[in-house]
Amino acid sequence: MDSLINAAGRALAAGDPLGALKRVALREDAPALALRGIAMAQLGDLAKAKVLLKSAARSFGPREAVARARCVVAEAEIALVSRDLGWPEKALRSARATLAAHGDRVNAAYAGSLEARRLILIGRLTRPSACSPASIRRRCRRSRASRMSSRPRALRSGA
Repeated sequence: MDSLINAAGRALAAGDPLGALKRVALREDAPALALRGIAMAQLGDLAKAKVLLKSAARSFGPREAVARARCVVAEAEIALVSRDLGWPEKALRSARATLAAHGDRVNAAYAGSLEARRLILIGRLTRPSACSPASIRRRCRRSRASRMSSRPRALRSGA
């Protein structure tokens, strides 16, 4: 990542979407599109944010599954905020699994909370336990265990 992308990400994390937009407004690469989408969502332009995030998800290459999954989670959040409850839950579930499998537990947990909130809003109160933090932690441990078992024996003892 280059310095402008990093600076835009820091600006978004600090709650400065305009500062982020100043840094990536004219760029068309996938990370810039994703950051612009998040900035637009923070500014309240949800339609533009959705378009930018979809474009960013399509632009990320096959080796950037985590970045694509993060875009899907951001799209799901926008759908939830705009009460678009028909958003495909399989995409969010798949994104959550991808994030958990790659060790991004914070975003995987956030995706789980979005799933739970959606289920509560549509009146399916029996399923949120599947999205609970304990359930997500179990899945993360299982995915870590499967990654560890596939490592060479010499590396297992050190990790």
